[in-house]
Amino acid sequence: MTQDYRRVTMPMTREEARSLRAGDMVLLDGEITITAGLPTHHRILACADRGEDPPIPLAGGSLLHLGSYSQDTADGGLEILYMNPTTSTRFNPIMPRLIRHFGLTAVGGKGGLDAACRATMAEVGCVYFSFLGGGAPLHSAAITGVRDVAWNDLVAHYRLVRLAVSGLGPVTVGIDAHGNSLFEDLSAQAEARMPEILAQLDRDREG
Repeated sequence: MTQDYRRVTMPMTREEARSLRAGDMVLLDGEITITAGLPTHHRILACADRGEDPPIPLAGGSLLHLGSYSQDTADGGLEILYMNPTTSTRFNPIMPRLIRHFGLTAVGGKGGLDAACRATMAEVGCVYFSFLGGGAPLHSAAITGVRDVAWNDLVAHYRLVRLAVSGLGPVTVGIDAHGNSLFEDLSAQAEARMPEILAQLDRDREG
């Protein structure tokens, strides 16, 4: 039921980002910026190094690791046929600099981010939204418009794209702006259970 979810208008204020807690379930409205491309992240980083804005401004906004299967339209636009998250850990070395430089309030995708990213997010006031892998029908249905597309020389899912969305999600706050991480908690729980699992496997082999 949607009443169990908090609705958040994107881009968020920093205060709203800090009000979210790891484990919160959220629906996103407003405008988000997406890309699934590592080359795209390097281009954004180059803009930051030159002291320039990327073609789609990111200051105080979001950068979500969402890829799309899309096609170019006759009028030069982009039609998104479906959208799905990509693995965020590929971008671990780059994200702290991007989060800090642009003052991002939201990043996201699937799989989480590492400790260095988490520390930067707590410093800046940024959350990580965890998207349902394989949830393309839900994610795609929430798109209400393509606002801007940049770097059309790249394949479609690598382009930098700003979308209007309504009710995107539900997404989970996987890492909050206070350094709490569901991914780290799950990893710790799995590690704590490992001796018990190995002992059970030994017993099963002996039996």
